[in-house]
Amino acid sequence: MEQSVVVMGVAGCGKSSLGAALARAEDATLIEGDEHHSAANLRKMQQGIPLSDADRQGWLDALAAELRHRRRGAVLTCSALKRAYRERLRAASPGLRFVFMEIDPAAARSRIEARRDSHFFSPTLVDSQFATLESPVGEPGVLRVDAQAPLATLQQEVSAWLRRGEPAG
Repeated sequence: MEQSVVVMGVAGCGKSSLGAALARAEDATLIEGDEHHSAANLRKMQQGIPLSDADRQGWLDALAAELRHRRRGAVLTCSALKRAYRERLRAASPGLRFVFMEIDPAAARSRIEARRDSHFFSPTLVDSQFATLESPVGEPGVLRVDAQAPLATLQQEVSAWLRRGEPAG
């Protein structure tokens, strides 16, 4: 994999699962976006407090730095909910591509509820995630996938898209 790719979407869409499967399949470095949140951001999300743009600044800076240091390409899992966030990441990694894991609010909420004991993200934040989301569909280098498709199918679809090198929109 010569270029980096961001697996993006709202909480509960399956970014971490697809990101890990894709990194294994493509023999690429996985950058788990959640691991780069500050302790203050993690506390806010645990308490059900949505992050502001200001809260996300340091997190996006850290992720952009990670991308800049990956000359061979990497798979980054990151919500990248707003176009401005995606543009910051694109500036750090020319040719950066995005896989948008599309899911409906009920399915996302169900997934978050199911992992309640093992993940920091509060189910009460689902609505704020969808309110913040600016769909990337139509932006250059974006592939939209059905987040509820089987993981193996998603990984194969994304790997094939990356190999073709064609833009999606």
